[in-house]
Amino acid sequence: MADLSPNPFAPAELGPVRLRNRVIKAATSEGRSPDGLVTDDLIDFHLRFAEGGVGMTTVAYCCVSPQGASAPGQIVMDSRALPGLKRLTAAVHGAGAAISAQLGHAGVVAQKKLTGVTAVAPSRFVNPTSFAYCREIRRDEIRVVIDQFAAAAQVAVDAGFDAVELHFGHLYLPSSFLSPLINRRKDDYGGTIDNRSRLVREIAERVRDVVQGHIAVIAKLDMDDGLPGSIWIDEALRTAQLLDADATLDAIELTQGSSVFKPMYLFRGDVPVREFARVMPRAMRPGVRMVGKWAMGDYPYQDLYMLSAARQFVPVMRNTKLILLGGITNRQHLETGMREGFDFMAMGRALLREPDLVNRMVEDAEVRSRCTHCNKCMVTVFARTHCVLDPDQRYRTAMPVDVPSWPAGAAAR
Repeated sequence: MADLSPNPFAPAELGPVRLRNRVIKAATSEGRSPDGLVTDDLIDFHLRFAEGGVGMTTVAYCCVSPQGASAPGQIVMDSRALPGLKRLTAAVHGAGAAISAQLGHAGVVAQKKLTGVTAVAPSRFVNPTSFAYCREIRRDEIRVVIDQFAAAAQVAVDAGFDAVELHFGHLYLPSSFLSPLINRRKDDYGGTIDNRSRLVREIAERVRDVVQGHIAVIAKLDMDDGLPGSIWIDEALRTAQLLDADATLDAIELTQGSSVFKPMYLFRGDVPVREFARVMPRAMRPGVRMVGKWAMGDYPYQDLYMLSAARQFVPVMRNTKLILLGGITNRQHLETGMREGFDFMAMGRALLREPDLVNRMVEDAEVRSRCTHCNKCMVTVFARTHCVLDPDQRYRTAMPVDVPSWPAGAAAR
């Protein structure tokens, strides 16, 4: 009898790009660009996933402007970064994989001590973890941000990327416009969900015009962020529907959680409070140990933990493919995603633990990930993101003296 199981390892089309399979390495903060430029270490990091069999690897987090940075050492997508980005894309292509650049503006997650300016938000807002004041962004500045996303996308095209991923999740600036908790504007960027979706639609439209079909355009979109009164699935469905009707995106990667509060809503599983306390300034450590689990949130891990929410988006998509994320660790999960109507599946922690996991799954359908979901990799974003159970990576890492505000930097993806 013929095997009717879907094949996640067959080639698939993503807009103008043909991927060798349906597995995407999800964006995870890398910490390998101390001067904001591509390093050999960053190239080696992505080469491990490319050589390990993924269809596409995603470079996180590429700032559309210096003011949009969420942590030290992030790449700003401008001409200064272009030579290194070309080396990076050429190396990944040489290993047979495609490569995407995640483009983002941190908004309320940005830190003044890093950017030198007060963070911007749709409306005046106080970040509940850093207690930093965020001022309301002006309309003329909104136009500038849209142009910055477009300019960053052009750099991605010039550098040889196969796709850009527009970060519309985790309450970074575009995502915060979608949140009724943060967006209290009275103009046509506030109020109804159609108005609050205006910015992400305008960014997507402008980026689509710039890339002119040369590369794929993906958006990472929050289904819900775990904050009471903020983004939830009912309005997220409407945002996705509007973006789909615009036909400006080739795919939407569905996500959950925020980098503002309760970041474990995104990750699920063990809460590494003790490890976070260890890398904080000495004066902060007792407080982190005392309230860390409350501030980060405590949510049990389960396989495919985003699927129940994500499957709600399948029937409303007409023009846009969907990427499933969250708790994908083996071939059966990949096949489940395809049966549920998803075109691609994104993996993060499982690939940090085993960059060659895709190749191993191709060879043996019964292979299971070695990831324990201890989430101690979250703490490594303050230096070089890696699995702490990989000694070759762990003992190459030195923690910097100055770390981002906790826990926002931990959830930057």
